[in-house]
Amino acid sequence: MASSAAMVEFDRVQKSYDGETLVVKDLNLSMPKGEFLTMLGPSGSGKTTCLMMLAGFETATNGQIRLGGREINNIPPHKRGIGMVFQNYALFPHMTVAENLAFPLEVRKLGKAEREQKVLRALDMVQMGEFGGRRPAQLSGGQQQRIALARALVFEPELVLMDEPLGALDKQLREHMQFEIKHLHERLGITVVYVTHDQTEALTMSDRVAVFNDGRIQQLAPPDQLYEAPENSFVAQFIGENNTMEGTIAELSNGIATVRLDDGEIIDTIPVNVSEVGERTRVSIRPERVEYNRERLSSDAHTLKAEVLEFIYMGDIFRTRLKVAGNDNFIIKTRNAPDQRRLKPGETIEIGWLPQDCRALDA
Repeated sequence: MASSAAMVEFDRVQKSYDGETLVVKDLNLSMPKGEFLTMLGPSGSGKTTCLMMLAGFETATNGQIRLGGREINNIPPHKRGIGMVFQNYALFPHMTVAENLAFPLEVRKLGKAEREQKVLRALDMVQMGEFGGRRPAQLSGGQQQRIALARALVFEPELVLMDEPLGALDKQLREHMQFEIKHLHERLGITVVYVTHDQTEALTMSDRVAVFNDGRIQQLAPPDQLYEAPENSFVAQFIGENNTMEGTIAELSNGIATVRLDDGEIIDTIPVNVSEVGERTRVSIRPERVEYNRERLSSDAHTLKAEVLEFIYMGDIFRTRLKVAGNDNFIIKTRNAPDQRRLKPGETIEIGWLPQDCRALDA
């Protein structure tokens, strides 16, 4: 049953290339009009295959894909009304920028005056108004990516798909373009499905992020929820930096799981996907949530002894590597504030955290 509010729907979609192995396994996903949704995951996780099925370049083995409530499984790509932006820009080198932008409008049989008007508007959208007469080879990588973006928007599609569009740009330009695309999305109210394996990009730009692994969505949530409340060990490890410690559930009561770590230390955590005493667990805590200033911890917080192994000055933050509960790759991050103490290798400190910042996940 199609929901009228959903712009894009994947309903029990599966994809196999060889008739045996499923690269996408039973995908159910619904996104409203105007949303910026990112499909994030490692190589081979199924995210690009999902994008290609939505675009029409791949066919679903099973299940339905709907756009605005209409099933599109058998509709060819050029009739889906979808704009596409690729990593390699895919601009025609023999055409000027304006001709590149006019091409999708010619295919749709628009008149010359209307084409010219839409091309100018699309160029202005990406602040490239005076570049219409140039060829792609005369543009920088960032400018070419802007033109590729303008070409995807020129025919005012209901939906824009972006496949690793900033992957070829240098770090500074990539960060600048992330904000540009985000602002464009907010200003135009377009619906965007974005594919990347860059977690920072996903967290920066998206309304919601679908984390893929092994052909399935592991978690679908807004960026802050994904980072602060991962639902399983894969998401905790894949999104941002994360400290883990292995242990066993010693007690479960009042929404708190007491965990006995493998070295015998006891800590309090939030139980996420553990349910019984004696169960193995992998505990997850973000580096910036670890405290070594006792004044910032509640008096009943469990603390652990830690040996400082390495201190790295990173400008805005200090990154310190510790040995904690047998794990010698335990990271803490502290802000470079005037009163912040720089820890020295070899010293022993006590660390702790609030129980709600520490999660007991699947082992």
